[in-house]
Amino acid sequence: MRETPRPQGTAGESGSELPQHRPGRAFAHTTGAPRSGTPHRSDGRSSHTPRGARQTGPLVRSGTTPPVPGRTALLLSLVSGLSALFALTTWQIASDGPLRGLDERAGRALVGHGPRWLTEFLADLGNMQVALPVLGCAVGWSLLRGRRRAPLGAVLAMAAVPPLVVLLKDWIARPGPLTEATGYYPSGHAATAAVAYGASALLLGRLVRRRAWMMPVAAVLLTAATGIGLVLRGYHWPLDVLGSWFLCGLLLVPPGVLSRSRRRSSSRTPSC
Repeated sequence: MRETPRPQGTAGESGSELPQHRPGRAFAHTTGAPRSGTPHRSDGRSSHTPRGARQTGPLVRSGTTPPVPGRTALLLSLVSGLSALFALTTWQIASDGPLRGLDERAGRALVGHGPRWLTEFLADLGNMQVALPVLGCAVGWSLLRGRRRAPLGAVLAMAAVPPLVVLLKDWIARPGPLTEATGYYPSGHAATAAVAYGASALLLGRLVRRRAWMMPVAAVLLTAATGIGLVLRGYHWPLDVLGSWFLCGLLLVPPGVLSRSRRRSSSRTPSC
């Protein structure tokens, strides 16, 4: 084997010395330890790896969706806004604040308007005998389609309505528009309608591919119609209804999150 000629040394160097490794120079047949004889690259990469193919960040599995910070911020903003509105409404009612006086004046002006049969029908949309079967059908269909977490979240949200409403009614003890009896804030009928129809829309909207936008629209219309009927019939003050909507908006956040997470996990599942 022909010996590689070494460069001429400078003045004062001995001619019998072995060639020295130059700092910063990569040798073709070293692995970091002198004379190991194994090919390597100076930066530790294999010799066939293109320079531009090196990964510079954390690896992301194929088919996965990275977290979207904007959605989390939007969710936190929604929860914060609903909590603030519910706290403000409850505080004004409990402390006999200015909003309570304005609310009672508006309620007295609205009572008795509209056909009796129509307003009674709208108020009855918040009855458990009407709203719960709608939610039950949505939960049953979701279970038949193989979903588990979202229906469970909807059932738990509905189960939380009675204890929360009863506790607040006993604490606030607000009289009704047409009676001196207490226990009218928040409205139980408005809360039942909001959670039942809202949760049903969340469940069905993920199962219906075409015209899915109709589900939340129908839920909003049914919930609003219930509140209008309750106020026009004199069963509740307007803030009784609004307070229930703010509270139930918070209760619907977990079913909404579970429903969206189920949709994202289904979209990441590879098809056979």
